Amino acid sequence: QVQLVESGGGLVQAGGSLRLSCAASGRTFSSYAMGWFRQAPGKEREFVAYITWSGENTYYANSVKGRFTISRDNAKNTVDLQMNSLKPEDTAVYYCAARRLGVSRRPSEYNYWGQGTQVTVSS
Repeated sequence: QVQLVESGGGLVQAGGSLRLSCAASGRTFSSYAMGWFRQAPGKEREFVAYITWSGENTYYANSVKGRFTISRDNAKNTVDLQMNSLKPEDTAVYYCAARRLGVSRRPSEYNYWGQGTQVTVSS
């Protein structure tokens, strides 16, 4: 199996930036499509961004498009989420997820999940 560990969360003021990182175990990391999701208390887990196994294609939720950037480094087994111009509405636990074949915006279609990292944006 693949193990994922997120880091980089914290408290930031509105308009600030954070960079989340996901470290993955496994020998075939480059074969997985990767996604970022987030979940606020009382809400369902929602899609944030995904990136294909090659890093060629990315896709973002409308709520973060233009502010967030997903990237991956297969040599280092990492996937990052650069978050700029943060808003209080971005406050949530952010999760890294891996999917063995193809990309998806549906949480149920991802095979592996990290434990999450808290992002809090103050106003």
